[in-house]
Amino acid sequence: MAVFVLRRLLWTVVLLAIVSFVVFVVFVQLPSADPAILRAGRNPTPEVVAAIREQFGLDRPWYVQYVKYMEHLVLHFDFGYSYQNNVAVKSEILARLPVTLGLALGGVLIWLAVGIPIGIVSAVRRGRLADRLLMMGALVAISAPVYWLGLVALYLVSKDVGVLPLFQGAGTYPVSGASLFTDPLGVAPALLLPWLVLAASFAAIYARFVRGSLVEVLSEDYIRTARAKGLRERRVVLKHGMRVTAVPVVTLVGLDLGILIGGAILVETVFNIPGMGRLSYDAIQRGDVPMVQGAVLVGATVIILLNLVVDVIQALLDPRVRSATR
Repeated sequence: MAVFVLRRLLWTVVLLAIVSFVVFVVFVQLPSADPAILRAGRNPTPEVVAAIREQFGLDRPWYVQYVKYMEHLVLHFDFGYSYQNNVAVKSEILARLPVTLGLALGGVLIWLAVGIPIGIVSAVRRGRLADRLLMMGALVAISAPVYWLGLVALYLVSKDVGVLPLFQGAGTYPVSGASLFTDPLGVAPALLLPWLVLAASFAAIYARFVRGSLVEVLSEDYIRTARAKGLRERRVVLKHGMRVTAVPVVTLVGLDLGILIGGAILVETVFNIPGMGRLSYDAIQRGDVPMVQGAVLVGATVIILLNLVVDVIQALLDPRVRSATR
């Protein structure tokens, strides 16, 4: 197991290095406009642009710029400064990341708590009325776009504009510095509606995935053997069937959670949540290259690290994963 984890750690380091290089090339060497001109503001003089290029080392070869960028990033966790207000990108990311973490973690808990039981019930009652109704509802939830669900939810039940205001605080996120970890009682009511909207389509996807995987597992020989031994059906399904189904589900959770933390742009925009997705959207709108670069790099890093965690959990759940990589 130690060798497996070490190998994955080394591969993670290589991936992070590749991602950092690609992000640097895309946002620094291949930008839509000269970074010096973007930083200089409107109608800059050639002298001002030249001074900015010299100040930030933009006149040096690209490989020198990359080494300098990685030195600041690795040693000081420094992503540079915003072109718009000259604030540190690091401070903005550290302020927004907990907000997105709270949104993503709450959504994950809800869609797992809803999607997995629905998938189990549908698999056990395959072909019956309950199965057909549940899968039909899941198909509707998957087909509905997240932003549309968010707008409909705000129209129906939000505190300020809803026709049936059921959720106090829905759609009105508190001060930008608050998160679920610093002010749970103040933030949770505002996140309840976004959690439900975010979890709707994901819960439907997980329900269909769990159903398909569990139906296949329940037809295996060892499941029939367990039933022939007289084990209760609940134990056969939950202990033997779901243990195999849990491995791909863990993989999906890791990928989906990484994507959400990397930027749940639609949900954060609809509900005006000051998270990483909203930060990326605003930075793109303003052409703030350092802010976009920092947000993309942090999002990619989160996805890579979560994949590492998923690989380790998979190896713990299924020893065949460890033996397959030797």
